[in-house]
Amino acid sequence: MKPYLIVIPAYNEEEHIANVIDSTKKDNPQADILVVNDGSTDNTSALAKQRGAEVLDLPFNIGYGGAVQTGFRFAVEHAYDFTVTLDGDGQHDPASVKALIDTMEREKADVVIGSRFIEGSYRMGFLRKIGVRLFSWIARLYGGMRISDPTSGFQLLDRKAFSYLARDDNYPLDYPDVNIVMALHKMDFKIVEAPVRMKEKLKGKSMHSGFRPAVYVLRMCLAILMIFLRKED
Repeated sequence: MKPYLIVIPAYNEEEHIANVIDSTKKDNPQADILVVNDGSTDNTSALAKQRGAEVLDLPFNIGYGGAVQTGFRFAVEHAYDFTVTLDGDGQHDPASVKALIDTMEREKADVVIGSRFIEGSYRMGFLRKIGVRLFSWIARLYGGMRISDPTSGFQLLDRKAFSYLARDDNYPLDYPDVNIVMALHKMDFKIVEAPVRMKEKLKGKSMHSGFRPAVYVLRMCLAILMIFLRKED
């Protein structure tokens, strides 16, 4: 595989970003690293630059999805063939990128989703677990997709897939999860899963913490409805 871009969206991740970049470099020496600093008010940007990553500083916080799409647009502009999305909080193990690459090459896929459930276990709250199971069922019902971890942000995409998502209306600013999987499937992109290692978040707030999963499920159901109703050009 040619050199690829690892996109790391980050918002106030000064506690984790240096270690994330260091471990990403160690495990993926052939990759370029882009940190999309999503309007952080701490030292995320400075630390990322000190560690030698390319950094795009957004003037204000636009949301996880917007930061990821900014990375996709950077990849399009700089003619990368592949991108990996990796969270800036240290949950995603950069060593698992190899499993994503191997799976893409073996399956001739356009998108590989890193699943924390294929090998091993991962603890999560009750509401979030219900949401994951619900969206897995919807994905299977919608297109016969057997996706065990539809909310995973640890993904590898080829140029066709991330170029499609880089377009204005094809990626949400807040919650890009199973709705994106379904949208890509609708456009005939081949999507598969690969086992990856993820660490449980011990500090800070996840966008799926507390009562947020309940709100997330409701908003995602609306997003899924829009996938059904949307007519592609």
